[in-house]
Amino acid sequence: MACTAAVRQTDDVSIVDLAGRLTLGDGSWKLRDTVRDLIQRGERRILLNLRDITFIDSAGLGELVGSYANMVNQGGQIKLLHAGNKVADVLRAAKLSLVLENFADEAEAMRSFACRTDA
Repeated sequence: MACTAAVRQTDDVSIVDLAGRLTLGDGSWKLRDTVRDLIQRGERRILLNLRDITFIDSAGLGELVGSYANMVNQGGQIKLLHAGNKVADVLRAAKLSLVLENFADEAEAMRSFACRTDA
């Protein structure tokens, strides 16, 4: 199944509901284009909902890291929501779970954006 992305807004957080395979080609491009568009629109808080991601490969991981880096360079934040067992295992194996915050609860993830303190 090709990757799809649907964006919804809650308060000042853009939630991107991703579904399908986050892989080389359409999946990684869909993530990159969606995040790039949000950054260009001035969004600085993005929550990537991975609940319906069925598979992620190295290209998908690369796009997660690239999206994170682009957002941080713009002074924003990207966090993950519902990275299931398979995706979470890949994130742990690549040591990305130390960089990308993953939440199991959307309300908790939303609160975490408000808790950030800028020095």
